[in-house]
Amino acid sequence: MSEDLYQKALLRLASAAHGAGRLSGDCCSAREANAMCGDAVIFDARVDQAGRITEVANELKGCVLVQASASLLAEHAVGEDAAGVEALRSGVAGMLDGGEAPTGVWAAYEVFKPASAYRSRHSCVLLPIDALVKALKDCPAS
Repeated sequence: MSEDLYQKALLRLASAAHGAGRLSGDCCSAREANAMCGDAVIFDARVDQAGRITEVANELKGCVLVQASASLLAEHAVGEDAAGVEALRSGVAGMLDGGEAPTGVWAAYEVFKPASAYRSRHSCVLLPIDALVKALKDCPAS
């Protein structure tokens, strides 16, 4: 793999491990896994009456790309709703397919742009987002 893929900013994100762990009590949870490499992520979420995320946590077994993506997602997910997370997923997938990086609070996903050259690594970046999207499906408001 190219050294530009594992740049310092990405490694810092992975080591920060924002949201690491599980939420206790009632929450919405989903697990996503990549059977090809063994990466797996569980994302827990709580939402308010308006459907906005109030708290997230994640437990994972995965490569640095999965760790960094989960950390970035957990760092900025509070305040988002299901549609916002789905839009993020679409934006990150588009970036990995050669498009522009997401904007606003999600602009930090640009750190994953070098992964666009490695098609097999796209799923690593998207796995945590997919788990959160799945957790938010039919998630009852608190």
